[in-house]
Amino acid sequence: MSEQQIYDVIIIGGGPAGMTAGLYAGRANLKVAMIERGMPGGQASVTHLIENYPGVESIGGPDLAMIMYKQAETFGVEMITGEVERIDDVEKKLKKVITSRGELLTKTIVLSPGAQPKLLGAPGEEELRGRGVSYCATCDGAFFREKELVVVGGGDSAVEEGIYLTRHASKVTIIHRRDQFRAQKILQDRAFANDKINVLWDTVVESIEGDNKVQRVKIKNTKTGETGEYATDGVFIYVGMEPNTKFLGEEIGSKILNETGYILTNAKMETAIPGVFAAGDCRETVLRQVVTATSDGAVAAFYAGHYVELWEEDQE
Repeated sequence: MSEQQIYDVIIIGGGPAGMTAGLYAGRANLKVAMIERGMPGGQASVTHLIENYPGVESIGGPDLAMIMYKQAETFGVEMITGEVERIDDVEKKLKKVITSRGELLTKTIVLSPGAQPKLLGAPGEEELRGRGVSYCATCDGAFFREKELVVVGGGDSAVEEGIYLTRHASKVTIIHRRDQFRAQKILQDRAFANDKINVLWDTVVESIEGDNKVQRVKIKNTKTGETGEYATDGVFIYVGMEPNTKFLGEEIGSKILNETGYILTNAKMETAIPGVFAAGDCRETVLRQVVTATSDGAVAAFYAGHYVELWEEDQE
């Protein structure tokens, strides 16, 4: 990676939004690099089953991620594995992306770093992470064969991954702070029909405990105030997501982030900084799904291409 090389588009993040942006930008004959710190696919790559992607009845998340990755690569996207440390000269014509692999120059940037699971914030969570505390059923479920597990949350991810865990566990208890799930009805119906799933309503986890591994959780009923202990071999936490935007820092963040750290854009995926676009789960939006992420990525790449055209006209 030469420091003298100038990219038309640098995409930060290799989830569905980033890979779609790469695909569209690559097909438009732009010089594109995509920087991803881990496995491509983002949250899709750790989702067991995707059933709501149009044209595909059912596909494993990792499988869909790899198809997207290879397709983007086919159209000339340069795949760079590394960590983005910061962005410099963001208001200038040529922007600098500083990575763990060196400095890159680009005319435009598409921010698609995605989001990551929120921490529950309960005592014992950090200490027992990887020792029974997990945020990825697809990654860790097989380690709990014939064990009893707890899932914390009540949205789509909690219920869907709880169902998945019954493939391995002898029993899965979903602990939810409200008296009904927020998950889609089809997922709720599947959970209620699964005889391995138990639900504790109106309940919160106050702490996670165990001797070098998860053995129990302390719980509290939000209506009665009653407390107690619940034995378990593992705790899978799904209490929401937070955007991976801290690398932007205060100077850039103050211009393009909302109060919760999500990136603000218009319908063209433009941020308040010219030449900087955003797409996917990192963006302030009403829905965060693979299909919406890919849509964002396509729009961001289209308008990044327009920006590059104007950029080049200004140089003439």
